[in-house]
Amino acid sequence: MSASAQVAEIASNDEQQEFLTFVLGKENYALDIMTVKEIRGYENVTKIANAPDYIKGVLNLRGDIVPIIDLRIKFQVGQATYDEFTIVIMLMIGDRVVGIVVDEVSDVIKVDEQHIKPPPEFGVAFDSAYLHGLTTVNDQMIILVNIQKLISSDELGLFDPSTTAEHD
Repeated sequence: MSASAQVAEIASNDEQQEFLTFVLGKENYALDIMTVKEIRGYENVTKIANAPDYIKGVLNLRGDIVPIIDLRIKFQVGQATYDEFTIVIMLMIGDRVVGIVVDEVSDVIKVDEQHIKPPPEFGVAFDSAYLHGLTTVNDQMIILVNIQKLISSDELGLFDPSTTAEHD
């Protein structure tokens, strides 16, 4: 392989990003795979007084107190049920672990940056400031969530965004 071919291959790999896809209601979403710590089943949480309904509570994960957010409630999509099939994606946002509840985890996809369309200004269940963009895989639209912005937002108020390292 020539040096220019190696440079082209490295450049094309840099333009690709991996996302973990998941389902909320009937919609397909994805988030940066680099934020995923682990995927687990739902466990009982300790409720926090006066917390918004989408913050289910906290749990102790190997010594870390982890807030659990139900994205189905936050985005107002799907039916929030809690059983042995309920999935929690544990994320590392900055130096904090946060769990998000989703209906199902689908796949890991690679997306070229050029195939990511900018987020629309309307027509989605949440503020487009929390969107990385939209892409299509196998004729299905996938909403790419900027999970770092959402989790560190003032709206959720889980922790001080100045202490959260963001990767855009």
